[in-house]
Amino acid sequence: MTERPSQRIPNRQLAALIQEAGFSNAGLARRVDQLGLEHGLDLRYDKTSVTRWLRGQQPRGTTPALIAEVFTRRLGRRLSAQDLGLDACAPVYAGLEFAATPEEAVDIVSGLWRKDSGSHAELRKIAFTPAGLVVPSRDWLIGRADERVGRAAEQATTGRVPAQGAPGVPRPRPAERGTDRSPGQRVSGGDIAALRSVGELFRTLDHAYGGGHARQALVRYLEHEAEPMLRGTYGEVTGRRLFAAVADLTRLVGWTSYDIAAHGLAQRYFVQALRLAQAAGDRAYGSYVLVTMARQAVYLGHGREAVQLTRVAQQGVGPAAPPVVQALLHSVEARGHGVLGDARACTASLVRAERALGAARPGDDVPYWARFFDEAQMADEFGHCYRDLQQYRQAVQHAERSLQLRPSALARSRLFCRVVLASARLGLGELDQACALGAEAALQAADMRSARALEYVRDFERRLEPYRDAAAVRGYRDRVAALG
Repeated sequence: MTERPSQRIPNRQLAALIQEAGFSNAGLARRVDQLGLEHGLDLRYDKTSVTRWLRGQQPRGTTPALIAEVFTRRLGRRLSAQDLGLDACAPVYAGLEFAATPEEAVDIVSGLWRKDSGSHAELRKIAFTPAGLVVPSRDWLIGRADERVGRAAEQATTGRVPAQGAPGVPRPRPAERGTDRSPGQRVSGGDIAALRSVGELFRTLDHAYGGGHARQALVRYLEHEAEPMLRGTYGEVTGRRLFAAVADLTRLVGWTSYDIAAHGLAQRYFVQALRLAQAAGDRAYGSYVLVTMARQAVYLGHGREAVQLTRVAQQGVGPAAPPVVQALLHSVEARGHGVLGDARACTASLVRAERALGAARPGDDVPYWARFFDEAQMADEFGHCYRDLQQYRQAVQHAERSLQLRPSALARSRLFCRVVLASARLGLGELDQACALGAEAALQAADMRSARALEYVRDFERRLEPYRDAAAVRGYRDRVAALG
């Protein structure tokens, strides 16, 4: 706890809200502890802690935002830490919220960018929380479209926005933005085209060299270029396009964070990308963000949550989605079932994915973000699923096909597939081939800044452990040791 410098003043705002919510001191403490667990925090508050807050003590760190969220859920209206008479905490801890308005969404995501560009080592320690997936996906599915996103010149120059804001996220004054772009500058089509071009550049770097290669540069770009645009002047059509472009870059920052194993931070970026996509009015892209979140859940072993996310995405985008998009959604649902070991459900989803991709025709209007999903990607998804289900012969068949079809520019994806193939060969007892494939993957991983690439290799090595005395395994370890 930290005390106010002067005599403590009883917190009457907090007392009034406790009475309105019908909480006892112990009940409030218990709810704060439970919410903390959702965020990976072990807080252990009790009724004495609440008594101290009522007497004027200020809880540390993330706790003010957590207390505010407890009251928000109970009372059904957005409350900030300041509304409770508490000091605001670091903005990053508000990143799991699905903002009520586009203005609030800008506040939250820009707070993430600023915090990330300043002390990313701290942010990598934030825990991923499966429970934090529920509310954003639900709010995206049932939430109303934003009626207005455009900003007039007066808003852009004065920074005047609706009074309600995100708990724990201070609204930046124009002088704090650290950019040469003048406040209120009108956003043009060229600005949005630049955002799109930057996205393509960083995607190429990510595919070839891993998420850690240029992630920080992308974060700084968003802080210094995208935020001033969002706080600039634009009409409705331009505003929707702007939010769509920034949503794409925010998802990409989340993806690169996921690739370096900053999973809690990645989760927050994905949630904010989902909210920005809603402001853009792009329902289909929102489904893609949910699929991205599902992929992270699969990687972390949360198959049930992955299945739920993909089903929300399917429901939200509807049956009118292009066949390629439907194939993508079904294939990632299959991955979730594969992690759970549910062969029947996994196979059913793969069949639906294959059928949907087979219905695609040249000339279909496919969103740019779904064009990567082709026969090579489909074969990759099949290979992963069959590997997880320990159906190794089918896994080999599909992994080999994916490697044959996939271009060399997608180096990290090829590495993943090669490890899947190595694991499947191992499962079939083909030790020499498995070790040769694994060594190739380890060589590639050494040249990447990708925690996922290294983890794929380590997973293969764990599978090798029962064969550690075999000559092929000793040879593999000698080759990998030579990489340092």
